[in-house]
Amino acid sequence: MQRRQLITAAALAPGLSLLPAAAQVPAPALPGTVKYVVPFAAGGLTDVMARMAARQLADGLGIAVVVENKAGGNAQIGADQVAKGPADGSQILAITMAHAANVSLFPNAPYNFARDLRPVALLAGVPMLVVVPADSPIKTLADLVSASRSRVLNAGSSGNGTPPHLTMALFGEMNKVGMTHVPYRGGAPSMVDLIGGRLDVIFSNFPESIAHVNSGKLRALALCSAQRHPQLPNVPTTAEAGMPKLLVENWTAAMVQAKTPDAVVDRYSRELIKLMFTPEIEERARAMGFLPKPMGRDAFASFLTSEIDRWSQLIRAAKISVT
Repeated sequence: MQRRQLITAAALAPGLSLLPAAAQVPAPALPGTVKYVVPFAAGGLTDVMARMAARQLADGLGIAVVVENKAGGNAQIGADQVAKGPADGSQILAITMAHAANVSLFPNAPYNFARDLRPVALLAGVPMLVVVPADSPIKTLADLVSASRSRVLNAGSSGNGTPPHLTMALFGEMNKVGMTHVPYRGGAPSMVDLIGGRLDVIFSNFPESIAHVNSGKLRALALCSAQRHPQLPNVPTTAEAGMPKLLVENWTAAMVQAKTPDAVVDRYSRELIKLMFTPEIEERARAMGFLPKPMGRDAFASFLTSEIDRWSQLIRAAKISVT
């Protein structure tokens, strides 16, 4: 069996075992139209991935799948819509690492994340990238720790409780150093101030900083991933830079209303995993900075639980609040 076939089989295995031909059950009835709800504005990475996923589902299942952007409320408005919607597979929710953190950041949310939603599949992850201005005297992660101990650094992010903020907090907790957190309304304005020297560092979403690194406006200190990224082959991982536990990926995945039948969830999961093994899509995803990371519903459920626990511990330890 070819390597790609082996990997595909492994990805499909958790909760998605294929039945012998004689034991195949009838395909579940699917809704004629499905809304793929993206709880962020159009044009972002989550939105782009959701649109690719929607096309895969439509083509693979022969149903209409439309993307609906429901931004706002720290990604909770769209999540609430799906959590309280019908349990027939007519709505799919695009989620990210932010939703795992939201469980702790918003204990009084209008829905219960664990009770009202169920995992379908994990698609891919985008590693966080530690960047400083190109003319900064900070050239390594070790330099960043030393500088943090000698003076108060200003660290930007795309907002309170966002992946850049959480990565910064994780760095601080690991090294017992503090930084002044400067939240912005999005990643782009924070990048402008970092390039302009008004910030010292950003633990950034890879796609928001890669172009500035390649243009020479920013210096990348390390990638918060277990492996180097093909777009930045000369940038070390955090493990290579001496911090093996500073691993953070802003992943993207899919969930549905909690009472959606297993058979429907499994059909969606199979098609979404196929997406990440389509050469054209895999190449496009990597070009955007994504590292394909397909998981079936059971494997993704375990991963999601670990992510919720991980960020809950950090949020408590670092006393992070969105108020």
